[in-house]
Amino acid sequence: MSSARSDPSQVIGSYRWSICALLFFATTLSYIDRQVLAILAPSLQAELGWSEAQYGYIVTAFQAAYALGLLGAGRAIDRFGTRIGYTIAVGFWSLAGMANGLVRLPLGFGIARFMLGVGQAGNFPSAVKVVAEWFPKRERALATGLFNAGANVGALTAPLLVPWIALHFGWRWAFLLTGALGFVWVIAWLACYRPPQEHPRLSPRELAHIVSDPAEPNARIPWLSLCAHRQTIGLVLARFVSDPAWWFMLNWAPKFLYTKHGLTLNHVGPPLVIMYMAANAGSIFGGWLSGWMLQRGWSVNASRKLAMLACALMVAPVMYTPRASSLWTAVFLLSLASAGQQGWAANIYTIVSDIYPKRTVSSVVGICGFGGSAGGMLMAAATGLILQKTGSYVPLFLLASPLYFLALLIIQMTSPRLAPVQVGTPASSG
Repeated sequence: MSSARSDPSQVIGSYRWSICALLFFATTLSYIDRQVLAILAPSLQAELGWSEAQYGYIVTAFQAAYALGLLGAGRAIDRFGTRIGYTIAVGFWSLAGMANGLVRLPLGFGIARFMLGVGQAGNFPSAVKVVAEWFPKRERALATGLFNAGANVGALTAPLLVPWIALHFGWRWAFLLTGALGFVWVIAWLACYRPPQEHPRLSPRELAHIVSDPAEPNARIPWLSLCAHRQTIGLVLARFVSDPAWWFMLNWAPKFLYTKHGLTLNHVGPPLVIMYMAANAGSIFGGWLSGWMLQRGWSVNASRKLAMLACALMVAPVMYTPRASSLWTAVFLLSLASAGQQGWAANIYTIVSDIYPKRTVSSVVGICGFGGSAGGMLMAAATGLILQKTGSYVPLFLLASPLYFLALLIIQMTSPRLAPVQVGTPASSG
C-alpha cells in the first residue's frame, strides 16, 4: 500500500503522458523536416550555385509562411479540435517536405519551403492546446518542456540521418524519406488520440486529475478581442524579439561551422548532435525549474520569470562564438545558447496556458507564433544579405546575445503579475 501511494502514476494513471509522447514525436518530425535544408545547404549551394542572399530568401519563404500560417492555424484548431487539425497539419507538411526533393531551382525550393511553413504552423498551437486539455496547470510546464524537447531531438537526429542518406542515396532522397515519416505518426495519432472526456483508455481517477483545475466557460471568443489585451501584445513582441536568435542558430549553425571550421557533410553531425542534445536538456530543465519553484510555494509569476531569466543568461555568451579559436569552444557556446533558448521556450509557451482560458490557447499561441516567425523572417533575409556583403558572422551573434533579456523586459512590462486574462474585456491588467 505504501509503495502505491508513493508512486502517483500507480494511483492516478499515466495515459496523459502517452499523449505527451505523441506530441514529442510530432515536434521531433517537424524539426527533422525543417533541418534537412540547413544541413544540406553548403552542399546544395556548391552544387546548385546559390548565393548567400538566395539561401536567405529560401529560408525567408518558410518563415513568412510559418508566420502567416500561425495566425490561421491556432484559430482553426480551437474551432475544429486537435484530433483533425493536427492530422491535417502533419500530413500537409510531410508532403511539402517530400516536395523539396523534387525541385532544383531556388524558386522551386522557395515554394516548397513556403508550403512546409504553412503545414508546420499547426504543430505548436495543436500541441500546446493538447497540453492544456490533458494536464492540470501544475504539470503543464513539464509536459510542455517534454514535448518541446522533440524539437531538439529532431534537430540532433537530422545531422545523423540526413548526411548518411544524402551520401548513400543522394540529397533528393534525404527530403523524400524524412518527409514520409510524418505519415507513420498520423496513423498512430488517429489510433490513440481522443479528447480526455471521450477516451476509453483513461481511468476515472486520471480524468478527475486532468480536470481538477476550476472549470472555465465555453463561450466562443472573437479572435480580434484576444489581440486587444496587452498581455497578448507583450507576448507577440517578446516572441518577435527572441525567436530570431533561435531561427538563426537553426538555419545557419551548419553553414557557420562549415565556413569557419571547415566541417564537411561527413563530419558536421557530431558537433550538431552535441548542440541539440544540450538544447534537449535545456528544454526539460526550463520546464522542470519553474515547476520545482511552484511546488515549493513560489508564485506562477516568479517561477516562470526567474526560470526565463536563467535561460536568458545561458544565451548571452553566444556573442563570443565567431571569435572562438577552436571548433569545440564554438560548439560549447552554441550548445549553451541552444539549451537556454529551449528552456525559455518551454516557459513562454506555458505562460499562455497559465493566463488564458483553454478555449483560446491555440489561438493565442498562433498569434504569438506569428510574431516570432515575423521576426525570424526579417532575421533570415538580413542574415543572407549581411553575409553576402561582409562575410562576417560577428554582427549576427552580437545581435542574438541580448535579445532574451529584452523579451523578458517586455513580458514584465505588459504582464507584471501574470494574472489570468479576462477575455471579453478590452484591457486586462497584468
